Amino acid sequence: MFTVCALYHFTRFSDHAALRAPLLDLCREHQITGTLLLAAEGINGTVAGPRTGIDALLAHIKTLPGCANVEWKLSTASERPFARMKVRLKNEIVTMGQPDVDPLASVGHYVEPKDWNELILSPDVAVIDTRNDYEVAIGTFEGAVDPKTDTFREFPAWWEANKQRFHNKRIAMFCTGGIRCEKSTNYLLSQGVEDVYHLKGGILKYLEDVPQENSTWNGACFVFDGRVSVEHGLKEGPHLLCHACRRPILPEDQKRAEYEHGVSCHQCITETSDEDKDRFRERQKQIGLATQRGERHLHADVIDDH
Repeated sequence: MFTVCALYHFTRFSDHAALRAPLLDLCREHQITGTLLLAAEGINGTVAGPRTGIDALLAHIKTLPGCANVEWKLSTASERPFARMKVRLKNEIVTMGQPDVDPLASVGHYVEPKDWNELILSPDVAVIDTRNDYEVAIGTFEGAVDPKTDTFREFPAWWEANKQRFHNKRIAMFCTGGIRCEKSTNYLLSQGVEDVYHLKGGILKYLEDVPQENSTWNGACFVFDGRVSVEHGLKEGPHLLCHACRRPILPEDQKRAEYEHGVSCHQCITETSDEDKDRFRERQKQIGLATQRGERHLHADVIDDH
């Protein structure tokens, strides 16, 4: 079993680029794979490896400026969920495209998973899912509003167009691990919304802590690694990934006429040209040849940075 660690922390790095090489060296030393994002505003990432390696990585991150209280969540995977290790330098550790948003200044009220159900079932509370549409499609909380955004960048425009729907409502927001809500709650506070709440630790912490029989969660939670989705208890879900559009699909979707491995699924077959599909087929051919040579490829080396 591999230990999967999802982590993030907002802080102010004076020279985030200087942190890259030591992080990359440590991860390689401990056979850790995945992706870490570094920006002037902090660190974000999902990685996997032996538990001793993950512990060493967390100990190192805690020594970085302002990171003593880094937020992380652990789960397991039966197979290595990432093929390689990447440490990337970014403008934002989760991309909202709002330069004035500052989670270090203020955020909404944190709500523990055990208290989440009571909050969202209150009649004066509107619950907003801040994730992208393909994530919401496979699971969300009962009664949650789906903004139907393709990327997190679209959330401010969606709020501006829909804010009148939530007049005199308390707003409760949630996301996969909590990082988007750090920015979205700060953004709503800056827009004059007074009562803003968010699920501490995100969906992952809720699925870990709240028994299924007491849950208001329906479906599975998309994760940005080779597992594709997780369910209650953070057990691996049933979903696969369409390697053409990177959306989650179910095993039975592979039987659809629109499905061609690595080329198309029922969700994306009309979104790409014949030239695109030919290019995807060539990519699959090269992956097949690499596999024959004993090289391992994974397509899911992405994290929640959009």
